[in-house]
Amino acid sequence: MAKIRSSFVCQLCGAASSKWQGQCPGCGEWNTLQEGVAETAASTRFQSLAADGAIRQLSDVEAAEIPRIATGMAELDRVLGGGLVPGGVVLIGGDPGIGKSTLLLQAMTLLAAERPVLYVSGEESPQQIALRAKRLGLPAGKVALYAEIGLDKILLALEKVGPQVAVIDSIQTVYSEALTSAPGSVAQVRECAAQLTRYAKRTGTTIFLVGHVTKDGAIAGPRVLEHIVDAVLYFEGDTHSSFRLIRAIKNRFGAVNELGVFAMTDKGLREVSNPSALFLSQHKEPVPGSCVLVTQEGTRPLLVEIQALVDDSHSPQPKRLAVGVEQNRLALLLAVLHRHAGIAAFDQDVFINAVGGVRIAEPAADLAVLLAIVSSLKNRPLPEKLVVFGEVGLAGEVRPVQRGQERLREAAKLGFTHAIVPKGNRPRQSIEGMTVTLVERLEEAVNAAM
Repeated sequence: MAKIRSSFVCQLCGAASSKWQGQCPGCGEWNTLQEGVAETAASTRFQSLAADGAIRQLSDVEAAEIPRIATGMAELDRVLGGGLVPGGVVLIGGDPGIGKSTLLLQAMTLLAAERPVLYVSGEESPQQIALRAKRLGLPAGKVALYAEIGLDKILLALEKVGPQVAVIDSIQTVYSEALTSAPGSVAQVRECAAQLTRYAKRTGTTIFLVGHVTKDGAIAGPRVLEHIVDAVLYFEGDTHSSFRLIRAIKNRFGAVNELGVFAMTDKGLREVSNPSALFLSQHKEPVPGSCVLVTQEGTRPLLVEIQALVDDSHSPQPKRLAVGVEQNRLALLLAVLHRHAGIAAFDQDVFINAVGGVRIAEPAADLAVLLAIVSSLKNRPLPEKLVVFGEVGLAGEVRPVQRGQERLREAAKLGFTHAIVPKGNRPRQSIEGMTVTLVERLEEAVNAAM
C-alpha cells in the first residue's frame, strides 16, 4: 500500500509546504499552515473559460449589450449594478445569522415566477428550507431545491434542470472527489469555485455563491476565491439591530461601494427606500454636539448624523474614541482645529459616533466631525435643518468633494434648508429652498455655524 503523503497548506493564500513552518513561504503570514493530504489528482479537470484558444483582435470581438435580469428586489439590483448578468458569478458573505440565506431565498422565489431557478443547499435539509419559506410567506412553488454537497452531483443537477439562476449555499460545504482534502479546505474551495465558474461562463447561468466569514470578517478560504468570481457582496449589520446593509466591494459589471439597505422583519428582509431616515436621530429641538453629514455611498447620497461628546478629562491621557469614523483621523482633525481655529481640546475627552452603525470612510466627513466637536465643546447647538460636508486639510483649508450637487439635492429633498459646503462645491444651479454657505477655511465654517 502506497504511503499517504501529507503537506502543509496556507489557509490564506493556498501555498503548500512539505513541512510545517511558522511563517507561510507564500504570503508571509504567521501560523496559517495546516496539515492535510497532498493533492495528487490529474490535471485533466483544468479547462479554459473560453470556447477556443484562438487569438483575435479586440476590435473583432462583438461587444453586444446583454439585458440584465431583475431580481425583483430593487436594493439588491442597485448593489449588483442594475441586476444580474447572465453567466456572472456573485459571492456573498456575512456573519452567521445576518440573513444571507433569507435574502437569496426571497430573491429566488421572485425570480422563479418568470424563469427556472435552482437552490442548492449544503447546510440545511429541504424541510428546514421549506419551513423558512412558509414562515416568511414566500410563494416557493416554482423553486427547484436540491440538498447536496458533492460537486459532480451538483453539476449534473445544473445540467438537468438548466436554471437561469442558481444558488450554492454555501461554497465551503461543497467538495470535489478529485481532491482528497476535506470540504472547506483551501484546495476544495478553490477547485469547486473554479468548476462552478466554468459552468456559469459556458452555459450563461448566473450563480450565487454563499461564503462563510472568519472571525475577522473576511470571507473564509483562499483570497483567490474573490478573484475568481465577478462580484463580491458583503452583508453587514448588527445581529441585535433590525437593519442590514449589503455592500459591493468588487463588481465587474457595475460600480463598487454601492449600498443596499434592508430591514429584518418577521416576514423576512424588507427593502428600505429612504435609508437616510435610519441614520438621523429624532430630536424635538436642536441639541449640542449633533451635525448632519451628507455622505456618498457609491451613487447614493446618504444623510448621517454625526454626534460628538466633549467632556473634561480626569486622566493624564484624554480619551479619543470614534465609532463609525476612523480614529486616527479624529486625532488629526483635533490638531487642525487647535492650530487653525484656535479651539483646543487637549484636556478634553472626545467621543464621536455615527448614528445607525454606519461606517464612513470618505474624508467628506471631516467638516461635520469638527463642527459637532465645536458644538459640544461650546454647548451650543448648530442651526436647525443644517447639513455639512467637506474635507479639511492640514493647512486648515476646506477642500471640495465629489458629487456635491447630488448631495445638496438629496438634503433639500429631505427638508434641509441650510448647507455649509466647500467653495469648490458651488452649486451649478440654484437648489430650491436651500441656502448654501460657501467656505474656504475651517475658521470660516466655524464662524458660519456658530
